[in-house]
Amino acid sequence: MTTQDSTPHQKNAPDEDGTPHQDGTPHQDGAPTTDAMLRANRENWDARTPVHVASDFYGLDGSRTADHWFAPFEWDDLGPLAGRDVLHLQCHLGTETQAFAERGAAHTVGLDFSGAALDQARRLAAHNGRDVEFVQADVHQAAEALGGRRFDVIYTGKGALCYLPDLPRWAQVIAGLLRPGGMLYVVEFHPLLNSLGAAPDPGQDPDDARLLLAHDYLEGRGALRSDTPHTYTDGPPVEGATTSYEWRHGLGETVNALVGAGLTVDRLRETDLLPWKRFATMEQADNGWWRLPPSEPRIPLLFALRAVRA
Repeated sequence: MTTQDSTPHQKNAPDEDGTPHQDGTPHQDGAPTTDAMLRANRENWDARTPVHVASDFYGLDGSRTADHWFAPFEWDDLGPLAGRDVLHLQCHLGTETQAFAERGAAHTVGLDFSGAALDQARRLAAHNGRDVEFVQADVHQAAEALGGRRFDVIYTGKGALCYLPDLPRWAQVIAGLLRPGGMLYVVEFHPLLNSLGAAPDPGQDPDDARLLLAHDYLEGRGALRSDTPHTYTDGPPVEGATTSYEWRHGLGETVNALVGAGLTVDRLRETDLLPWKRFATMEQADNGWWRLPPSEPRIPLLFALRAVRA
């Protein structure tokens, strides 16, 4: 699982006060090229990997299983995986990828642009006895890296879409990777969640801060630059490349990109649950995930979308 730096599952995770790590300035005039921003993101995720591997957040010591990162409704929406070829895009450490192999997928592939993360993903899968293939590539070059192979199921999300500058291009890649009848399943942090920031009043305990709209919901104002040694997990500061870039994408943009690529969206869910404690006031739900307390408005924090190729 990767998260955004504002997942999980790879990618906006909170700063210590729950606000995104970003300077809030859209990068347009005089900005680096898109290729340069994507390269910076890859280097940043390489640098984060050692911290993530050692973190309690990921629980790679066995304290967390692959199923921890899935909401129950995900398995209902995905359906039986036995005999199906599954591709997990932007898979990071492969913590979720292994679950598809565990559930009987005929062949499971995880793809990510971070070589450091994939080295760890291969090690972890081997340690757990899971037959998973990992391929290093930027998602935009996935078709070439996978040699023209097609899949029955493509899974992505929990902090992935914010690292994609061009969703229509991404959707075309998805359509080309799916077999006829195949499905894409996206489980992603809701753009409303990415727009929220915790704003304490002067002298107020940060844990009692109100949630306010602090960041763009809609796309269109360029990439947001982050330069911080902190990542979203526990552990020491990141050493090395600390700059990354994210792009905002509204829910409508995501749906329209997939429809424009010829896919049929047949399910869209919104839920108030998150797999980790994004804000200090959140309370644990029965399944171990987190939601805002009853005193707060019920708002969507995560969405799930299923799209099928004819």
